[in-house]
Amino acid sequence: MKKNLPNLDPYKKAGVDIDAGNNLVEAIKPLAAKTRKPEVISGIGGFGALYELPTNFKNPILVSGSDGVGTKLKLACAMNQHRSIGIDLVAMSVNDILTQGAKPLFFHDYLSCGKLNVNTATDVVAGIAKGCLLADCSLIGGETAEMPGMYNDAEYDLAGFAVGVVEKNDMITGKNISSGDQLIGINSSGVHSNGYSMINHILEKTDMNLSSKFGDSTLGHILLTPTRIYVEALKNLKQKMRVKGIAHITGGGLIENLPRIIPPHLSAKINISSWEMPEIFRWISEEGNIEESSMMRIFNCGVGMVVVVSKKNACDAVQALKISGDNAFLLGEVVAKSSEENLILTR
Repeated sequence: MKKNLPNLDPYKKAGVDIDAGNNLVEAIKPLAAKTRKPEVISGIGGFGALYELPTNFKNPILVSGSDGVGTKLKLACAMNQHRSIGIDLVAMSVNDILTQGAKPLFFHDYLSCGKLNVNTATDVVAGIAKGCLLADCSLIGGETAEMPGMYNDAEYDLAGFAVGVVEKNDMITGKNISSGDQLIGINSSGVHSNGYSMINHILEKTDMNLSSKFGDSTLGHILLTPTRIYVEALKNLKQKMRVKGIAHITGGGLIENLPRIIPPHLSAKINISSWEMPEIFRWISEEGNIEESSMMRIFNCGVGMVVVVSKKNACDAVQALKISGDNAFLLGEVVAKSSEENLILTR
């Protein structure tokens, strides 16, 4: 009599491969191990991740942030290049918590996909681990979700979550910013991870493709340049002087992000001739027929971070950042508000 053999993997028939998920966990364990610090108590694979607070803080304040990389993922998939996108993921959350003076401690990631490709996912996590090394933090956990029907087989999405710590007395809140303080711009590495819905729209309606020559590189390579992580730059600057405010120039550009740290009775006045907009932004502006004010509201336009310092420290701040290898410049100043404008653009 023929026996009915049990169906050993009904979930796989439904589109979810548990074995692939287990293989991914094993593949990323050594990647996470490179970012491990003494404060990390648990390893990858547990239900929760454990991290011991550093002991050299008197009044530690935890600072957290979460973000994704948006439709930049479409370019990564189109070019089948997935490592740099992991750096983007770390950068977007870490750069946010840096603005309040936090030292990044650890990072979690979340990857959702239609069909789990272990090689692709491993490349993504390798980039995340590299980003954590650049941010001097530990990759201590994450989650992978295979969701057939929600995405095409080759599609995936990413989200990240960073936690940092700052001494309560050292928090950077912007409340002590005053008229006359100077705005120091620090260059971006490129487009970073905002505005790619506009970029994808431009690519759809132009003859240029991702392999088109662009300067000494290709358009795709330039557009996939990972978001810069500003941990070392800001750490070195804070060791030399008091920083009153920091703005991460992310979605919303200079126009939306800089006013977020300026007290309501003041305005930020910036000189848009104080830095040279990188060629990629000029290409976006021309091909997308986007006027200057809209560019400043969508993209970072070459300015990834803005630091507020007192006037007496401005020159030293620029010099200190340049010595550290950063392209820094005097972007503008804080002025008394004379109208409803939170941001004043000048030349």
